[in-house]
Amino acid sequence: MKERIYTIPINEAFNQDTECPLCVCEKKLENDALEYAVGPAMMEPDSRIETNRTGFCSNHFVKLYHIQNERLPLALVIDTHMAEQIKNLEEIYLRNKKEIEALRNKKHLEAFSENFKGKKKSVAGKTIEELLNRLAQLKETCAICRKLDDNMDKLLDNTLYLYREEPQFKKKFIESKGFCLRHLEVLLAKARQVFTPVIQAEFLAQLLPLELSELKRVNEEVNHFTKMFDYRNSGADWKNSRDAVPRSIEKLTGTWNINY
Repeated sequence: MKERIYTIPINEAFNQDTECPLCVCEKKLENDALEYAVGPAMMEPDSRIETNRTGFCSNHFVKLYHIQNERLPLALVIDTHMAEQIKNLEEIYLRNKKEIEALRNKKHLEAFSENFKGKKKSVAGKTIEELLNRLAQLKETCAICRKLDDNMDKLLDNTLYLYREEPQFKKKFIESKGFCLRHLEVLLAKARQVFTPVIQAEFLAQLLPLELSELKRVNEEVNHFTKMFDYRNSGADWKNSRDAVPRSIEKLTGTWNINY
């Protein structure tokens, strides 16, 4: 199988003894995106415009904080991002400030009360709605999530390309431990997009027995783990169950950053 730059990380992940090789790929892509956000992106105007606008989700803000000892690059990103959010919220307030202040006056309370009874939105209600929409939009945006989603989509394309075109990789795929349920979902969705019905049928016939077998394996290990706490099994062999709990979480959710 001829290696290409975009196939190397996929092959390396499938060579590992892991509950989900796509989680391995995703972890690397995420780490690359985190390092980029407080590294090269600092000097790229387009990237700074994006991070000023979107910021990061809470999960990635925490990871950015912990990836390096030097806090200055992250502080610079936060500085301009926060300034832009202040500007956005201030614009909404100042645009409606005059009418909001008017509603505070007692002589306007009667009119306000009538509007409320008629279920008409006051200027205060409209301003709250605009602020909520702005805050909800910010909560849903993250520069790293966007980059990670884009790169994972390409990686899934390449994974299924290798499955279809490279017999050696298909063998690795079939002999793997399957995938977490989160990545099983995206694999199936991508297969529906890129495979013909005939290849979809072959893919299902190979993937689902593999996935079910591996899920049952982990389930049996978790079950054995629970039985080892029965006094009647004192001194019995734990087999491969000591780390079954974190591996089962990994298998169910794709949470690959649990230490075990």
